Amino acid sequence: LLQDGRNSSVLNNHVLGAFLQHGRVAGLSRPVEIQFGHNTTLDASNIVCVFWQPGASAGSTGSWSHEGCETMHREGTVICHCNHLTYFAVLLLPAGGLSTAQLVSLTHLTTIGCSLSTAATLGTLLLCCFSSGHLTAPRPPHSCRQQPRDNRTRIHMHLLAALLLLNCSFLLSTLLAAGTKELCQVTAALLHAGLLCTLAWMAAEAFHLLLLLVKVYNIYIQHYVLKLGLFAWGLPTLAVVAVLVFKRDTYGYHTISNSEGYRNMTMCWLTNRPAHYATLGYTGLILLFNTLVLGRVVMVLRRMRRQKGQAKKDCVTVLGLTCLLGTTWGLAFFNFGIFLIPQLYLFTILNSLQG
Repeated sequence: LLQDGRNSSVLNNHVLGAFLQHGRVAGLSRPVEIQFGHNTTLDASNIVCVFWQPGASAGSTGSWSHEGCETMHREGTVICHCNHLTYFAVLLLPAGGLSTAQLVSLTHLTTIGCSLSTAATLGTLLLCCFSSGHLTAPRPPHSCRQQPRDNRTRIHMHLLAALLLLNCSFLLSTLLAAGTKELCQVTAALLHAGLLCTLAWMAAEAFHLLLLLVKVYNIYIQHYVLKLGLFAWGLPTLAVVAVLVFKRDTYGYHTISNSEGYRNMTMCWLTNRPAHYATLGYTGLILLFNTLVLGRVVMVLRRMRRQKGQAKKDCVTVLGLTCLLGTTWGLAFFNFGIFLIPQLYLFTILNSLQG
């Protein structure tokens, strides 16, 4: 009785029903106060006052809702202020879970950040395309000093294109989650491909930077950018196509639940845990390589620092490379315990604005 589909935990299994004999009581200007005593240690952020909302259809049991109720907590007592009468209880939330307000704010931050990144990457790509005529002009074979600069620009453009794909598919993934299953699967595959390709091009940036640091001169490699493209575009695309062909159900509707169980968000993404862990492993390997390269850059900069005020320039360089190499994506591995909420906000702000 009064058990919802999520098997939500109720404090002490106590449910209080309050009614008047005649008529329904709702929209009270002065809320009713209900107190629930307990002898357990509770975190005020992990409890919420709720009321029972019967199912709209005959086959639906109903669910707990917190609309119209406010929660207060003092030692040994949870106090609920509600503007109506019905069945009341105190719901225990999973520790470290996101509240509805936090999920909504993170959604807004992500949408704004990805939209700005999409506009910036598109504008920069167009600017590069219109001003890159000199890149296609033939260079003499001995022009070793110009070739790295051309390659660097091309690698930047490929990274921008991958970020554009990632941001556009992410913005579409929530909107298209309300569409057909097949459309959602294609969107999820594009989002996955965008993520894998973006990470791969950040690794290509790190590799190119490492070549500049180690060899400095004479780093000309025949079909260099083409080989990087086969790695950064080809391998991720091949993996995603293989999943679509042999295990299409890996992509589909993914629900992001908050701690209260209300207003969950659905997007098109991975639905398979092994695929999720494989993506995390792939991300971890690339970020480890990029972090090691960044550490090498810092060591070289420290050896090269001679002039007064050089330290400030070095800091700006390191910050720029941190963004370019995507080391901020490493925050994804700190989503536990007390780090969860700060990590989510930092991860969302920094990485949605990467473009």
